[in-house]
Amino acid sequence: MTDNFREKRAEARNIIDQYYSVEFSVSGAALVYHFKIWNLSSKGMCVLVKEDSAVLNHLKTGDVLDMKYYRKDSSEQTEYLKTKIRHITMDDTGRFKGHYLVGLSILEEQNSHQ
Repeated sequence: MTDNFREKRAEARNIIDQYYSVEFSVSGAALVYHFKIWNLSSKGMCVLVKEDSAVLNHLKTGDVLDMKYYRKDSSEQTEYLKTKIRHITMDDTGRFKGHYLVGLSILEEQNSHQ
């Protein structure tokens, strides 16, 4: 039997596996937000946001933000990457009940800073 299965998300997973958390600010908010990155197979890369968080008032699907990504290996440099909000989905019954899953998609690398 021939195995024709090909991992279509291999490249995206390699990128995701490098990072632990992300930091960003949004227009109209004075705060900088910092979230752990989750790689949920059904929803892809996302951050969890409590349903009553003020940041939700400033995010919408399709927004493109400059986000600062922190690597899993803290000795490596952080990176600023253009990131698109793919979805904002309420998890009202599952593991993350009371949170929104905010799906992220890295568009392109901008530059690195430490």
